[in-house]
Amino acid sequence: MTNIPETGRTQRVQIRLIVIQVLVFSLLLTLGGRLWYLQIRNGQEYSDEAKNNHVQQVVQPAVRGSILDARGVPLADNETRLVVSASRTELMKMKDDGKSVLTRLAGVLGMKPKEVLDKVRLCDSKTPQPCWNGSPYQPIPVTDEATTQQALTIRERAEDFPGITAEPTAVRRYGAPGKANTAQVLGYLSPVTDDEITKAQDTDSPYLRSDQVGRSGLERTYDKELRGKAGVTRYEVDNLGRVIGQAKNDKAEPGSSVVTSIDARVQAVAEYELNGAMKEARKSFDKNTGENYKADSGAVVVMEAKTGRVVAMASLPNYDPNSWVGGISAKDYAKLTGKNSNFPLLNRAIQGQAAPGSIFKVISSTAAVNAGYPFDGHYPCPSSYNVGGQTFKNFESQGYGDITIGRALEVSCDTVYYGIAHKEWLKDGGMSPKKNAKDWFYRTAHQFGLGKETGIDLPNEVSGRVPDRKWKQDFYKVNKDAWCKQGKKGGTYVEQIAYENCLEGDKMRAGDSVNYSIGQGDTLVTPIQMATIYAAISNGGTLYDPTVGKAVVSGDGKTVQEIEPKSHGKLPFSRKTRNEIDGALAGVATRGSAAWRFGGWPQDKIPMHAKTGTAEVYGKQTTSWFATYTKDYSIVMTISQGGTGSGASGPAVRNIYDSLYGLDDSGKQDLKKALLPTPQKSLPKIQQDGSIDAPEIKPYNPASQKAPEEQTLAAILGRRD
Repeated sequence: MTNIPETGRTQRVQIRLIVIQVLVFSLLLTLGGRLWYLQIRNGQEYSDEAKNNHVQQVVQPAVRGSILDARGVPLADNETRLVVSASRTELMKMKDDGKSVLTRLAGVLGMKPKEVLDKVRLCDSKTPQPCWNGSPYQPIPVTDEATTQQALTIRERAEDFPGITAEPTAVRRYGAPGKANTAQVLGYLSPVTDDEITKAQDTDSPYLRSDQVGRSGLERTYDKELRGKAGVTRYEVDNLGRVIGQAKNDKAEPGSSVVTSIDARVQAVAEYELNGAMKEARKSFDKNTGENYKADSGAVVVMEAKTGRVVAMASLPNYDPNSWVGGISAKDYAKLTGKNSNFPLLNRAIQGQAAPGSIFKVISSTAAVNAGYPFDGHYPCPSSYNVGGQTFKNFESQGYGDITIGRALEVSCDTVYYGIAHKEWLKDGGMSPKKNAKDWFYRTAHQFGLGKETGIDLPNEVSGRVPDRKWKQDFYKVNKDAWCKQGKKGGTYVEQIAYENCLEGDKMRAGDSVNYSIGQGDTLVTPIQMATIYAAISNGGTLYDPTVGKAVVSGDGKTVQEIEPKSHGKLPFSRKTRNEIDGALAGVATRGSAAWRFGGWPQDKIPMHAKTGTAEVYGKQTTSWFATYTKDYSIVMTISQGGTGSGASGPAVRNIYDSLYGLDDSGKQDLKKALLPTPQKSLPKIQQDGSIDAPEIKPYNPASQKAPEEQTLAAILGRRD
């Protein structure tokens, strides 16, 4: 072995170290140069590209919760439809931006190519509808009415339809069980707007662009609960829109269901009876106008007397809320909102205002007693009453001599109330009111809850009107110039009224007070207000906030939040006065103005209380009112231009009660046929998976002759020939 000198080995080690140092330095120099190139030389370019890499959200809409009746029957739920959607991201990768694919798709769906192309284009300020205003990374629905064959064609020929999907999707449905339309109570949905998204972005319930929002009815009131929480998948995409990774995935949470106090069976009866009453009214001749009654609209409310819960609420004309599903067409929208539509979107039970006529007299009777007039005192009931050179007549000009306030309620004697109201007007100072004027009749109306909303859990309720002194003055300020311009002494009726209003429209005149005492003049009420008042008389005096919602049940059925009845006041009478009014209203049904509509009624078992109303409206035919209650329910019906209260609305209200209690013409009760002899207290049983075993409701079929347990709505109604 040759020995290598120590110095040689040292030199080789040093050379190796130098080489390594050179290599390391070269690598560092190369890395530094590359770093300079990336950060300094081309830094701005790469920074701009990096900024274009961002996260996009794809939304999986939550299944909207159902709206159920008191027994669990779905009034609004979801059905699975075959929805064909297009992925804009995939289409934009194609040479022609997917036009050829969309054209082939239009052929399969039986649509025009332009229709399909328009639906998948993105909305902006210059793009008219239809267009897509959601995320471009969200599948864009082309149709929700695809047939099974169309869906199979798309899926079997996937190579011809890249970026196109055909999948079952949950879509809103309003089933109208048993032909219970319930449209104005339920409401409808439409897409969320940009303004709504902006306003809600910092709240605990922000909107997504894919959300459908309740626009009226329960869909709007309980929108937050029904909507649930949408699922969101977040994708990382580059500046070309290509997905480069998945960032996060939040699962969708289904919305809660709202259980209502509506009974679909009673709702169907109420709608059918209201419609029938209006049809019958149109067959009746109005001797005042020389033509048949028009009966152009109407409403009915069935309410639990002890809770304020609404069992049924019908308004005519109505509409099909399904017309809004998937976007309403311009043609259908015009039908619902045009001048000749008679505005079916209005819920006339809470938005229809009219003079109440004689059903207002329970308020006037209370005011009279509170003003010091004994209920059982005797007051003149002549056929007419003269004040200020004007003659105010009793309905049909009938006089009854000296009678009590109770008897005046029974026979609906107007002149008793004229006399008392006139005396009170004089006591308050007449045309020059005292500083501390009592204004018993106006004050009492406010105490009964008139002139303000009842607080029902439905949107857009109106307040009605109590034409007290303040209202008179405010109204005068707004209309004085127009009155003075239009008014003419000795002119037409309208011109004379304008002339008088120009001179003293801000003052409470004797005629105003007299007319007001019987629910005429400028007084306006809604059916829900009067149903609430008559329910309060039934229960002893408690005014409840009317409610339709009864409970909110979570999507998994585990959490149940009941909506308890709430009171907003007490009627301003003593127990003695309440009982006296209660007795008089029972007399209306047994021997007074409504007795002819309650022949055979089992008064000893189910005491009936009623008040008829026929309100005059300038330029129109009379408004029919019928207000009633038992120990269980309050029912109020009104028909615009329908005639008298007992004549037009009376039979329909009687039929609703017969259906509730299971009564035949003779008053015999059959509980097997009774729809709801006592109010529903329990909630429907909802399974842990959110499903409900709801009872079936048979649709109305007038030709049906089935056994009693299978009888249709017509048989349940027990309509009399």
